[in-house]
Amino acid sequence: ERTISFHVPWMDDQGVQHVNRGWRVEFSSALGPYKGGLRFHPTVDDGILKFLGFEQIFKNSLTGLPLGGGKGGSDFNPKGKSEGEIRRFCESFMTELCRYIDASTDVPAGDIGVGGREIGYMYGTYKRLANKHGEGVLTGKSPLFGGIHLRPEATGFGTVYMAQHAIEDKLKRSLEGTRCAVSGSGNVAQFASKMLIQLGAKVVCVSDSNGVLVFEEGMTNSDLEQIILAKTVERARLSALETRVSGKYIPDHSPWTLPTLNVDFAFPCATQNEIDGKGANLLIQKGAMGVFEGANLPVTTEGQEVLRAHRDVLYIPGKAANAGGVGVSGLEMSQNASRTYWKREKVDAMLKDMMAGIYQQMKDNAGEDGTLEEGCNRAGFLKVAQALKELGW
Repeated sequence: ERTISFHVPWMDDQGVQHVNRGWRVEFSSALGPYKGGLRFHPTVDDGILKFLGFEQIFKNSLTGLPLGGGKGGSDFNPKGKSEGEIRRFCESFMTELCRYIDASTDVPAGDIGVGGREIGYMYGTYKRLANKHGEGVLTGKSPLFGGIHLRPEATGFGTVYMAQHAIEDKLKRSLEGTRCAVSGSGNVAQFASKMLIQLGAKVVCVSDSNGVLVFEEGMTNSDLEQIILAKTVERARLSALETRVSGKYIPDHSPWTLPTLNVDFAFPCATQNEIDGKGANLLIQKGAMGVFEGANLPVTTEGQEVLRAHRDVLYIPGKAANAGGVGVSGLEMSQNASRTYWKREKVDAMLKDMMAGIYQQMKDNAGEDGTLEEGCNRAGFLKVAQALKELGW
């Protein structure tokens, strides 16, 4: 529907002025206010945000909540920046963005490079500029000022809940004892790993852009605690962890390029386009039984074609598998609108119910001969198409 672009001036710790680009792609409001994350990464441009925003429309449709689709962010690189530099950038970014967002217009959230810290700085700036408090204008906030329990965990937990439904229904087995490869080591990967371990699966790897940390015997809870500490507090690379965890670090690889790592189920949770045709073929050769997208569009077109050619392999795209994140964001908006506060157990039950509902939609729309991927695409699209028709758009 529209793309907003703007410049974001900010000052580093040495007093040098920098200018980055900022965007908000407001893609579709057919089902409700624009909803989608903000990404801070040097690769961000309006093309990537349109690519992600288009997918977001159908993901939000599947949640059953009244949410449109959007995406935004900046080509700012938070890596290596100080706390002060991050805060000054976030304040400048929101100073411009605040004129376009509202609880009933456009409600951004976090994404790559934008976690609870960045959301906090941006929401603080919005409160000072707008003099509005308790507004559901951003999601992913701290529970101290309107955030919802389980939001940080929702995308990773939801991806595993979705995998659980598919594996139990289609393969008639459980996740317990299976070897699960997780890529990434950020928010989604951390909490997907946590839930997989809770369910008795063996998490055999996590990764970052420099390499892979491999756990042949499965990651322990102690290993996971060290990874979370490194990524959320120390802001360290996985290569610095080899002496602190039971895993082995392999540089210059991703989980999808390691020929000797045996995998039952793949959970790509890093970024877009990480599994190409070669990576997908390698997974098939290893006997992988399913791919569940924790990240947004992590499988390339060539990789998707390989997975579609093997219809016995479960493939659930991110618009369904990782919809728990935006689903709980939608619940946060409801919580803010009703000026109430929900307990963690209630939110978890609502998340499980939402993922079960999305799985049922996929299954119903796939029909007798269709795959879960086909059912997912049909279910998301038909709802939006019908809304556009009824709105006269």
